[in-house]
Amino acid sequence: MAEIATIARPYAEALFKATASDLDGTAGWVDELAAIAANPQLLQFADNPRVEVDQVFEVVAGVAKSALPDAAKNFLRMVIENGRLAALPEIATQFRALKNARSGSSDATVFSAFAIDADALANVSSALEKRFGRKLNLTVALQPELIGGIRVVVGDEVLDTSIKARLEHMKLALTA
Repeated sequence: MAEIATIARPYAEALFKATASDLDGTAGWVDELAAIAANPQLLQFADNPRVEVDQVFEVVAGVAKSALPDAAKNFLRMVIENGRLAALPEIATQFRALKNARSGSSDATVFSAFAIDADALANVSSALEKRFGRKLNLTVALQPELIGGIRVVVGDEVLDTSIKARLEHMKLALTA
């Protein structure tokens, strides 16, 4: 069986070309559909041979929080008809990578022990953009086990300034 990334690539590229005029809007609904398609119970339902394509489409479209535009409905129907619902999260990942490549930006996740207000996030964003040398699309996730500070993941790069990381470094230094 082909790798999921190999299956997803043509879908992501076609979607990217077809929606080039509204990449931000498309990214929103693709991410939402990918989150829905990642549900194992939904995938099990979709794989049932007694369930028809229209039933799967109605379930997914019904779960979507926002009203799906026609392009989203057409794309979703095509993915379901081709039996590629399980590839939808990877399609969304590859679509976002294509979108970021065009805009010269990267997705970044900021893990923090505490909620970050808008002003602090703007300061962190500007500092990180200088540090990484590109525009960053920040997402904040709470991780109380960090104790304090932040941990930033940009692609395969990690910047960890958390108290937990500092304590780990101290522990290694003391036990060495």
